[in-house]
Amino acid sequence: MRDKSKSIKAQVTPFLIIGILIIVVVLIILIFGDNLSSIPEEVSPIYSYYLSCINEIGYEGSLILGQQGGYIEKPDFESGNEYMPFSSELDFLGTGVPYWFYVSGNGILKENIPSKEKMENQLNEYIRTRISECDFSDFEEQGSEIIFNEPIVKTKINKDNIDIEINQDLVINYKDISWKKSNHNAKTDSKLGRFYDLSKDIYLREKETMFLENYGIDILRLYAPVDGVEITCSPQIWNLDNVRKELILALEGNIPHFKLKGDYYSLTNELNKYFITDLGKDVNVNVNFLYLKDWPMKLEVWPSEDDLLIANPVGLQEGLGMLGFCYVPYHFVYDFAYPVMIQIYENGELFQFPMVVYIEKNQARESEDIEGLPNVVPELCEYKLNKMNIYTYDNKLNPIESSIQYNCFNTQCYIGKTEIKNNDAVLKGEVPQCVNGIIIARAEGYETGKILIEDVNKNSIDILLNKKYNLDLEVNAEKAIITFTKGDKVITVNYPEQKQIELSSGDYNIKVYSYINSSITLQGSKTEKCVEVPKSGVLGVFGLTEDKCFTLEIPSQVISYAVSGGGNQDYYVADSELENSNKILINIKNFDIPRKVEDLQENYNKVEINDLDINFI
Repeated sequence: MRDKSKSIKAQVTPFLIIGILIIVVVLIILIFGDNLSSIPEEVSPIYSYYLSCINEIGYEGSLILGQQGGYIEKPDFESGNEYMPFSSELDFLGTGVPYWFYVSGNGILKENIPSKEKMENQLNEYIRTRISECDFSDFEEQGSEIIFNEPIVKTKINKDNIDIEINQDLVINYKDISWKKSNHNAKTDSKLGRFYDLSKDIYLREKETMFLENYGIDILRLYAPVDGVEITCSPQIWNLDNVRKELILALEGNIPHFKLKGDYYSLTNELNKYFITDLGKDVNVNVNFLYLKDWPMKLEVWPSEDDLLIANPVGLQEGLGMLGFCYVPYHFVYDFAYPVMIQIYENGELFQFPMVVYIEKNQARESEDIEGLPNVVPELCEYKLNKMNIYTYDNKLNPIESSIQYNCFNTQCYIGKTEIKNNDAVLKGEVPQCVNGIIIARAEGYETGKILIEDVNKNSIDILLNKKYNLDLEVNAEKAIITFTKGDKVITVNYPEQKQIELSSGDYNIKVYSYINSSITLQGSKTEKCVEVPKSGVLGVFGLTEDKCFTLEIPSQVISYAVSGGGNQDYYVADSELENSNKILINIKNFDIPRKVEDLQENYNKVEINDLDINFI
């Protein structure tokens, strides 16, 4: 009798083999697609250049992300104010770097840390918009034709490299060869991921332990009057401006000594262990903590009077003569805040992010009070449901081709570019349905144009962009600070170090402070101060008091320069003036040279009331 099971197995085996072969073939096709065909030798140099160009663009994007705290497109700018001088960005050598933690103008603690996904999305957009800049002209001169469409880019930031996937139809025609490829892969060497991970570790350690604030409290107590007692019968007086200068010098000298536990440095003195913070792991790349004296600082002290910190002696009052000596106790309470830049670098690569160190009432801030900024999911950009025609013009209604972006809830969506058609620069596209979103238009040589969208059903908008003009600047002063304020935009010029300015048409407030270069000795002054003290004897027991007066003497002091002239002027700058001029000449009025503090204050007041003579030449 035949074994039927063996017969069935014999019949099934060939089908299994065939099925497996089919699956393998399908997988190969799905995985490799148009990679199955080898690249013709004549086409290979062109494709190699294409991949190297993608690599270079990706690397450039990673450098920008590192320099700007993980952002290519920075969050909407939020300005500071006199109460809290920190904007949402720290000006570092002319580049605004978004704070990872800062205190807003209305005193709210905010953090703004980009996620790795957000960094990848911004890098995707950076690469996508710049692939068209790859220059194939050398190959085209040799007879090649290169055709490609709009790409779709996906990146992944790893610890030591960045994977780049491009979906873009690339067609290369050369003589009788026509070759096409749609999926492209590149890998860029970059330590962006490693540096970002370490940056987050540093930030979280700061959030857990407030080590920067604790160092700041030590600096405050070492270099400023906080608590103490002086054995003297004279009042102790500190000038707040001098206290500020001492603290600035102390921050500038101490903060660069901060280190993380690791092997990227060697200790020359055991005392320097004080400056080392342990992250729980050894750090093997360079980490730099930085403070610059020109950065903003908040310093407010209680009690203070006329920018003076005054501590009065104990022992002079009637009834206290039994002490046999005088002493001056003092206790001052500070709100003290300043930025620190944290930089991680190695072999030409850098990742940096700033934080505001905030000491409130002599104590480190409470991390639980932080309000995180909205982190809207990037998918918002995928749901562009509102059709809209966007037109961009200059202020003479000439069409201007512009790049269009839609911002909503801290999410930026690239929409496209307006193109000139029939005397209009227009983009017919789709934007997310987001109330109070902002459409932003950018064009080289023009101010950025913005339009607030309050009606999501609006289907057509016009955006006007003001042209910018570069002008020489001349002021009849040896040294001056000039500010041009237009709305919320302020341009500051340090003359004569800067002798050019870029302006567009509009209403400006122009203010000039002129300074003399020689040192001036400001005369001191004496002021009588009186304090209420208990009356001597039995009367004091019943709460009766009397005034006890003493003289406060402010010594003479030397300042390196003083306001000696200036003025203030509201001025409408017209396009015709900008078009037909290459220089702006500002004439100011010179004041009397100040000899004492009151003269200096008077000169500041004169700046506010004196007009300027402004001429475009």
